[in-house]
Amino acid sequence: MTRKVTKAIFPVAGLGTRFLPATKSIPKEIMTLVDRPLIQYAIDEARAAGITEFIFVTSRGKGALEDYFDHAHELESNLKKAGKTELLETLRSTNMESGAIAYIRQHKALGLGHAVWCARRLVADEPFAVILTDDVIMGEPPCLQQMIEAYNETGGSMVATMEVPTEKTKSYGVLDIAEDMGAIVRAKGMVEKPQSNPPSNLAVIGRYILAPTVMQNLNKLRQGSGGEIQLTDAIADEIEEGRGVYGLRFRGQRFDCGSKAGFLQATVAFGLAREELKDEFGDYLNDLAAIRKAAE
Repeated sequence: MTRKVTKAIFPVAGLGTRFLPATKSIPKEIMTLVDRPLIQYAIDEARAAGITEFIFVTSRGKGALEDYFDHAHELESNLKKAGKTELLETLRSTNMESGAIAYIRQHKALGLGHAVWCARRLVADEPFAVILTDDVIMGEPPCLQQMIEAYNETGGSMVATMEVPTEKTKSYGVLDIAEDMGAIVRAKGMVEKPQSNPPSNLAVIGRYILAPTVMQNLNKLRQGSGGEIQLTDAIADEIEEGRGVYGLRFRGQRFDCGSKAGFLQATVAFGLAREELKDEFGDYLNDLAAIRKAAE
């Protein structure tokens, strides 16, 4: 019988240097795909999976991120008076109940494993999810919900996975597969950013469901690849200690919104998915493609 996952950690302490100068004054997580900030996509995915407690690992300069989830009483009042009920409902969907969110500071940038470890006291001895907001996943049902359903069958720890070209595995944590069961694989090892001879081309993407023992592994504060405390290493310890670690080939499309190209690709995809935008926006993209082809 697996324990229910109700807590999620969102490591959002990064400086977002790849998006300077925009991130000079706003957190990267507030940057918008169409009309929603990246963090809202992550929150909506977590809610759909049954998460009720949201733990943000932040750093200095993230005040706008914290303010985003506050109730905007004056704005709500103005929208109500103006009869703009649809906008009012959209605004209210961003609100979080008192006590649902906790903020923890990461004072030193020591890696993803360290960021997750910072939330150890709030997780205690419960299984928990980790969501990286840079990885935006368009899927139905949402990726984390797919993982929760699979986790209820397997227990242990689970990571979201996708196949990548072998030459790109050096940018990811990569699974060494013991058993391939189709959508679910059982791992016999994990390697963080292998520079040669990757054990597979099945890369770990920014969604995790982790047993509380992973936090105990992180307590070692062991430096790994790049001199950082790697979450991958703590998950690999689970395998070494005989506890199950699984990967889920999720159904959906992942966008790396930590890169400019990925962010633009996600903007196009989510824009075309919007009923009120797809025709006008699609016509523009078709015209643009025709102009580029004619210029070749």
